[in-house]
Amino acid sequence: MDKRNLILIVASVGTFVEALDIAIINLTIPSIQKQFTIGAETVQWLQTLYVLFFGGFLIIGGKLSDQIGRKKMFLLGSLIFMLTSLGAGLATTFESLAVFRALQGLGAAFIMPSAMSIVTHTFQKDQERNRAIGIFSSFAAIGSGSGLSLGGIISTYLSWHWVFLINVPILLVTLIVAYQYLPKDEISEKSPKTDITSGILLVLGLLSLTYGTHELIHIKEQTFMVVASFILAVLLLTSVFYRLKSMSKPLIDLQLFQHRSLVISSFAFVALGAFFIGFLFLISLMLQKDMGQSAASAGLLLVPFSIMSALVAKFVLPHISKRLNSAQMGIFGWIFMLSGAVSLLISVYIGHPLTLVLIGSACISGIGMTFCFTALSVLGIRDAKASDYGVASSLGSTSYFLGAGIGLSFMTLMSQIFPSEFAVGNLSLIILIGYAVFALAMLLWFIIKNLKSKQAEIIVS
Repeated sequence: MDKRNLILIVASVGTFVEALDIAIINLTIPSIQKQFTIGAETVQWLQTLYVLFFGGFLIIGGKLSDQIGRKKMFLLGSLIFMLTSLGAGLATTFESLAVFRALQGLGAAFIMPSAMSIVTHTFQKDQERNRAIGIFSSFAAIGSGSGLSLGGIISTYLSWHWVFLINVPILLVTLIVAYQYLPKDEISEKSPKTDITSGILLVLGLLSLTYGTHELIHIKEQTFMVVASFILAVLLLTSVFYRLKSMSKPLIDLQLFQHRSLVISSFAFVALGAFFIGFLFLISLMLQKDMGQSAASAGLLLVPFSIMSALVAKFVLPHISKRLNSAQMGIFGWIFMLSGAVSLLISVYIGHPLTLVLIGSACISGIGMTFCFTALSVLGIRDAKASDYGVASSLGSTSYFLGAGIGLSFMTLMSQIFPSEFAVGNLSLIILIGYAVFALAMLLWFIIKNLKSKQAEIIVS
């Protein structure tokens, strides 16, 4: 096998595992609740802590990847993820499980940007780089799509502990191969130190913002805590912005946001995180509570879409990427996401026919997610310099997990303020559709602005 392809596989397996762990826990939640006798609002923090630590520390992970080396950060992240997966799998209290789950997010935050940076530096030419990023991103999409299937099957035939323990042998092999075959890091001795303080303030600000959003529905009973969390979030995030603006070597170079492609990609990633986490939660409720499926049968019903995602990534994605640019491919993917959400909405209206529910799932996790994640990943780094790939890719992923962290809480809040008959477990599917419409509008605006810019350049020349 070509060494470059082996490097691509190693990096992709790393991102597959961290993406898998976002979805895999969903169908195991009833088992975890039963063992620890906790409510739904408490158990949701297992997902929230993971995605917020993941998203919040991604920027630091990207910076450290550029500073101390892509290989070192990939190995460190994989080691942390493996050990915390072992800890989570062996946890005997909910508190210890929550701590290990948060630290899993930290490990994932080191894996993702270093893996992306490894891929972009291994494949330099535009066409082969886009193909490699497409394969890399499709592994993340496949991991997200297959998580529900594996989670349902594992929780029924083994136990919830194994949704974490399954990571250990996979990452152990990945660590051995990565240590042996990943190229050595070439780091400049004058590389500036990473502003870790800003990164920690960012994580704390996002946690405070998410807590406030999560508890906003209880503002009458917990007025002080909710208001205080929003005030604290504003103070923390404002201090982060001030540090980024005033420091000579900030954690994030604000000049990166001069690239319209990065800004649009980030907004679309927020919508994608909110949409997909909402979908995972809704499809779990729909199949188990509304349609009477067991966790195992629900998982088995969703297996074909994991296979579909892999086939789409292998055989369809390369052809589409040759014909469409990243923004156009993003619209192509979001059309499938929107179609899937509409299918789920119609299924609720006419009584949950299984065929229509599965068609909706196929459009979202089987096809749409693969195209959206790939397209937005490529769009985010399109105009960035090679030296900024680590941070640029981290910004996109941070946006995705910020959306994932607050998306479900926002959907819960909006569903209570504006109740709808088109709902699953009191969560309105119209909000899910709103996320897709927002992303499509952003990408269409980007394409229109680019066309106008090109026309203006032609007139001037």
